[in-house]
Amino acid sequence: MSHFSTASRFGTLLTVWAHPDDEAYLAAGLILEAQAAGSRVVVATATKGEAGMDESAGWTAEQLAGLREAELAASLGALGVTEHHWLGHRDGTLPDVDPRRGIAQVGRLIRRVRPDTIVTFGPDGLTGHTDHQTVSTWVTAAWMAAGRPGRLWYVTLTPEFHHAWGAVSAENGVFYPGTRPPSVPRSRLAYAVRSTGAQLDRKFAALAAHASQTTGLIERVGVDRYRQWWSEEAFVDAEDAAGLGWPDDERQVA
Repeated sequence: MSHFSTASRFGTLLTVWAHPDDEAYLAAGLILEAQAAGSRVVVATATKGEAGMDESAGWTAEQLAGLREAELAASLGALGVTEHHWLGHRDGTLPDVDPRRGIAQVGRLIRRVRPDTIVTFGPDGLTGHTDHQTVSTWVTAAWMAAGRPGRLWYVTLTPEFHHAWGAVSAENGVFYPGTRPPSVPRSRLAYAVRSTGAQLDRKFAALAAHASQTTGLIERVGVDRYRQWWSEEAFVDAEDAAGLGWPDDERQVA
């Protein structure tokens, strides 16, 4: 499934996200595999997720930002990640940020970290969230401006994921209304991770650390089912994604 013979070929891994918990859902298994292979791992987050809960729940945006900052620290601690960068934007506003600013921020990260592998959202944003889509634009543009160093991978989903978990995802509002989430055949993936055993335990711990976002969902779905739901991660090479064009016959959603 991978173009590479061993996980050690990741080299330095930089992952860039929009909100706290994106990294745990979409790349915790990859992060753990890279670390086990001796790779340096750096995580960057554009916002503190302060729009992640309705204020009727009793949290102001500022209070929630502080809570989610602490949750992210705990989640990264569960994964053993010690290098993290905030980009300093407000949740829900990324499409309104001057793209030159966002691209320049990511460009500075690339120059500082010198990653061999960069992981972020694809142009679809995975869930249709405009913050996700904007981060994808920034990272892709910065990577291209830097001369396409190393490889750029987009997180994606597979037809098997949608077949097994499409109904659960729909019931729990994972995808924004009107969104057609990506569905890339396994044969087209650059890499895939299926976490089991101790690795899945650590991924679950990282997700559970984002308690303001995950506790209610875990209770609704059940621990075992939730763990299996997010046990697989899939990544497509940005160069290949451009050629996929997301044809309808590869976007099968059960």
